Amino acid sequence: MCYYNAQKVTHSEFIRLKRLEKLVANYNFLNRDVLIGFDFGPIAVLKPIPGKEDFEIVQMEWGFLPDPLKWPFIETREDSFKIRRGYTDARGKFIQPLNFLNAVSEEILLPNKVYRQAALERRCIILSSGFYDWRHIFPTNKRTGQPLKTAVKYPYRINVKGREYFWLAGIWQQWTDAATGETIDTCSIITTEANLVMSQIHNSKKRMPTMLTDDLAWEWMFEKLPEKRIAEIAKWQIPWENLSYHTLAKDFLNATNPGAELIYPELPPLDVPGANSPKGQMDLFQ
Repeated sequence: MCYYNAQKVTHSEFIRLKRLEKLVANYNFLNRDVLIGFDFGPIAVLKPIPGKEDFEIVQMEWGFLPDPLKWPFIETREDSFKIRRGYTDARGKFIQPLNFLNAVSEEILLPNKVYRQAALERRCIILSSGFYDWRHIFPTNKRTGQPLKTAVKYPYRINVKGREYFWLAGIWQQWTDAATGETIDTCSIITTEANLVMSQIHNSKKRMPTMLTDDLAWEWMFEKLPEKRIAEIAKWQIPWENLSYHTLAKDFLNATNPGAELIYPELPPLDVPGANSPKGQMDLFQ
């Protein structure tokens, strides 16, 4: 899944969507190397302007809050805190958390899904300058020769080759606190089945964010799409050849330079054909 993201955009970067460079220059919140989804804080979003082929960059709360009158009935901030972190009900049973940080592409249009209406009507783009995931490796027990039950987790930073920032498919929802009247925009990142590279990095769940080309990003935001096309774009997989990646320090979340590469001699390389050869690699983002 995608629970850790980065949004660090320089003003000199190449403009690939309408007016992006001018908009970036007006905001000072695009300077964070790591955004932790479980903080449920603000994240930068390209939000379409109704009735126009244009957008604005806004901050939304990362963590989709559904219509408060529908399941799971999140009507107040107190409700959102409980649902997102889990809670013990009146019978003493612990209710597992629902964070809605990611929306599974294969499910967003299913009947009665909390994401369905947003996928039909409120699609957006989340900016990324790199995202983070963990590879699980099970060391061998030296006595038995069998894999240990507890995995060692190696963090990776993943980027699109040649891109200082790129597009993640998203959906958004306006939510109002029934107790205070506070109204906020909330969002979720669409995830799809992992490609060859990401299935080995995020090998616990084998998912990845839906990373879009410029053309697909424009279509996702501005076109009036039938359900079939929405599903196609939501499930689109970036070719593994277009990804760059490297390992990080295990405590990178607390590091001054969290994106700095750290090589682990004991870590087996990914099984990627021709990984060191430019032959056959493509760039769909030109």
